[in-house]
Order: sequence, then C-alpha cells, then structure tokens
Amino acid sequence: MLLGTLVGCGGDKAEAPKAEKAASSAQADKATLTEADIAKLPVEEAVLTHAPEVPPAIARDHAAKVVVKMETVEKTMRLADGVDYNFWTFDGQVPGRFIRVREGDYIEFHLSNHPDSKMPHNIDLHGATGPGGGAEGSFTAPGHTSQFSFQALQPGLYVYHCAVAPVGMHIANGMYGLILVEPKEGLPKVDKEFYVMQGDFYTKGKYGEPGLQPFDMDKAIKEEADYVVFNGSVGALTGDNALKAKVGETVRLFVGNGGPNLTSSFHVIGEIFDKVYMEGGSKINENIQTTLVPAGGAAITEFKLDVPGNYVLVDHAIFRAFNKGALGILTAEGEENHAIYSGKQKDSVYLPEGQATQAMPEDKAPAAPVAANKDERVKAGKAIYDANCAACHQPNGEGVPNAFPPLAGSDYFKDDKLKAVDAVVKGLSGKITVNGKEYNSVMPAVSLNDEQVANVVTYVLNSWGNQGGEVTPNEVKSRR
Repeated sequence: MLLGTLVGCGGDKAEAPKAEKAASSAQADKATLTEADIAKLPVEEAVLTHAPEVPPAIARDHAAKVVVKMETVEKTMRLADGVDYNFWTFDGQVPGRFIRVREGDYIEFHLSNHPDSKMPHNIDLHGATGPGGGAEGSFTAPGHTSQFSFQALQPGLYVYHCAVAPVGMHIANGMYGLILVEPKEGLPKVDKEFYVMQGDFYTKGKYGEPGLQPFDMDKAIKEEADYVVFNGSVGALTGDNALKAKVGETVRLFVGNGGPNLTSSFHVIGEIFDKVYMEGGSKINENIQTTLVPAGGAAITEFKLDVPGNYVLVDHAIFRAFNKGALGILTAEGEENHAIYSGKQKDSVYLPEGQATQAMPEDKAPAAPVAANKDERVKAGKAIYDANCAACHQPNGEGVPNAFPPLAGSDYFKDDKLKAVDAVVKGLSGKITVNGKEYNSVMPAVSLNDEQVANVVTYVLNSWGNQGGEVTPNEVKSRR
C-alpha cells in the first residue's frame, strides 16, 4: 500500500503493518450496498428545509433509498436593503435547502434546471464518493432534469455546490448548501437545531450602493468581497428573522461556508461552544471560543444557553461582521441568573485623556441618489442605518443597556430633530439622558454626505414610535 511505502521511506518499517491494518479497518467500516441490497431498501422522499430550519433527526435504524429532488433557479433577490442581486440558487434561496440522510443510505438524486435559466448547472456533494461528487452525473441544461445515485458511506456535515465552469462564479452567485450524513447511531439529542451558512459576494458597486448590482469577476479573483453574509443576505438572521431559543436549552448550529474565497472565523458573542465537531467530521473538541470553517467546509457547534439575552453570531474577522454583513442574532428568553452573569454592577467616569470625539475614517461613501420625497428618504435611510448604526443601536433601535442609548421612542431629539444630525456629523461624547436614563459613552462622527445623513435621520424619526418629520440635505449642511 502507498501508506506503508511512505512510512517505510521514513525508516520506521515496524509501523507499516499497523498503518495498513488501520487503513484496512477504515475501509471495512464503509459497509457498501450491493445492487441486490439496494433493490430491497424501503424508499422515502427526503425532507428538505430552507435555512435556518433543519429537517428532523432520522429515527430509523436501517438504511433506506432516499429520493432527493432539487431545482436550480436563477432569480433576483435582496442582498441588502435597497440592493438587489441576480442570485443563482438551489431551490430558490441561498443557501440551498438542507439535506439530512443516514450513514449507509442510498441517495437517488434528481436535479432539475428551471427552463428560464440562462446557464447549465450541476451539483458537487462533498458527501458523495465519485467523479466530481456527482457533478459529472448531474450536468443539467435549462429545462432538463438529470438523475444520479450514490451511497452515503461516511458520516459528517458536508457542503454541496454547483461545479459548472466557471465554478467560482456559480458559487459566488449563491449555489451552495449543506448535506448532513448522520452517523448510524445518530447525533445526541438537543433542544434546537439551526442551519447557518456564510458566503462572500462581489458586486460592481460598493457595500450598500443601491440598485441591482451585477457580479464583479475582477473583485472575486482578487478576493475583495463587498459583502460577507449569513444565509444569503444582510440581516437574514436579525430582527424578526433572529434565531430563537430559551434559557436552559441546548442549541446545535450546523455551520457551513460556501465561500467561494474567504475562511470563516465563526464565533457567538457571549457563548462558548461546549462541543465542536471539527470541520464537520467525527472528532469533537470542547470549550471552544471561535472555530475556523474553511471555504467549502463545515462545522457543527453545540452549546447550552445559561442566561437570557441577544447572542451575536459573527465572522470574527470582525470588519466582515459590522461592515460587510456577517452578523446574526440568537435570542434567548428566560430567567436571569446573576450568579452566572450579573450585568453591569457599577458605572463610573474615567476620562484621563483623549476626551475629544473621534471621527470615522474618511472612506469614500457610495453616491446617494437624491430622494424625491419623504417616503424615498425613509427607504434609503434604512439601508444606511443597517450598514452604519444597527451594530450599536440594534436593528430595532432598542440600543444596548448602559452602553448605547435607544433610538426607539427616544426623547433625546423629540424637541429638536437636528440634535440627531449633530450626533451623526460631529459625533457625541459625555453624559446624556435618554428616556430618563443616563449614558456616558462616545459616538464617533460618521463619514456620510448631506443626502445620506438626511436620509438616515429621517428614517430614525419615522421609525419605532418616534414623532416623524423630515430632515433635508440643506438642514444637514447648515449644521456642519
């Protein structure tokens, strides 16, 4: 065997038989089916789910012939507020639907390509053994259906993606998902399971630039992503779409990374992973803060929720989270436990130096189209808010207790709407009182032009129970 030969080249010939025995044992564990076996298998159609949902755990204790049907669809959808993109998808969403099968199952895969597609597509399943992981047998022209089959020989969490040339472009346009091959004994029971998949996107316009944005091959080759997101778009796991669980529950996250380029440093702020199935395989590591998920790879993380609150899912290459979209929320509801986490117990001022308000770097912001009326200004302002303000003041404007004041129902600018303009263009530091509570933090000035400031402040004034009204670019200019 090659393994034995390599060991022998190292001079330790005594180890070769052990290596050969281990390799032979591993091969023997792959209990392959004969054609006669396959003919006798019970047949069932796979339950597939869109992210962040996960199909139920497999209850049967035997192999089955599992029929999987998927469709490739090219469609224009939201990438961020005000930003559209022509995605290429499996089953109409990014990521594609979650496939859950059992080790030893025989998978009959049907791939249909919608007649309106402009491109042929296929599927490469990293959990399949065979040429291209199925890509060779699933190459499908628009308006056609292909069929191929494979045996799920090895348990694990695997990525699937389109592999038609140019492969990178198909993946960059959103053609990826996850397939879980459960071990024969199943996975340990947990209370909640969720499906989260990261991807990087490359657009002609900069982050947040409105309109339909085409794919930029040059940026993709240089690996200069404009967006890094969970589940296909900015905010896909925030607000009403936040993941929800309860204190005391155990949570399992099936985490994938479609890429096509960037490695994910996956982290949940405020939690420690009790277990991580490294790279989606069988090896378990414990007490992990951040786990690497390579492009085209996956991981399974498990943790118990001990205290309530909003837990933030991020790629800890942190500018991707707060400036490119790789941010989600897991909301845990339940009783406080101050023995585990007290919250703030004391707050006092400490400003020995550097008391001047800082400003954000003078990055060239995307040109803002001129709003024709207040409704247009509010719509444009939401996109600016999500890109620049939501990380601190939260997507619903509630702020962060003792740190960032709420903008929802705020009395801070109730009598003077231009106080909000001043905070954006000049920054803000020192003590302020909002809704009867004192805050003492620093807000840097934000590098936005007059139109953008007018839009975002108008959005805030007309959101979350605030008093309404409109701010114009001329009013912003007068306050600079």
